[in-house]
Amino acid sequence: MKPRHKHLPADCRAVSEVLARVGDKWSVLVVTRLGGGPLRFNELRRSIGGISQRMLTLTLRGLERDGLITRRVFASVPPRVEYALTGLGRDLLQPVSALGDWALRNQGKIARARDQFDNVAKRPVTPPRRVSGHGGLVVTPARN
Repeated sequence: MKPRHKHLPADCRAVSEVLARVGDKWSVLVVTRLGGGPLRFNELRRSIGGISQRMLTLTLRGLERDGLITRRVFASVPPRVEYALTGLGRDLLQPVSALGDWALRNQGKIARARDQFDNVAKRPVTPPRRVSGHGGLVVTPARN
């Protein structure tokens, strides 16, 4: 059976670059916060717990570079800077919000799955034993 779509390496790189931007946690949070309307830098920073000034600056620059937000400087003393979503950014808001909603709905299930996985990983593992085989040693898993 032949694949219906042939993906070229250049396509994969392009998609990876876009997903790296829109998939990082700070970009997702900035986009969702700006979904309610324009915000100033410190308003954004206060609304996003745990983000440093430097990381917010870098995230905003990347989002602006990718055409997802605009930066508007008002001529006042001190200068006032406001950030807002572009049309492209508003278009991104729907899937990002859906992903955030999914994460909130399923965080309990994910936490339980992690606990279960971690508990299994903590069990002592019996090392494999060697038994004689046809002309050599064969490694077989030991029975617990």
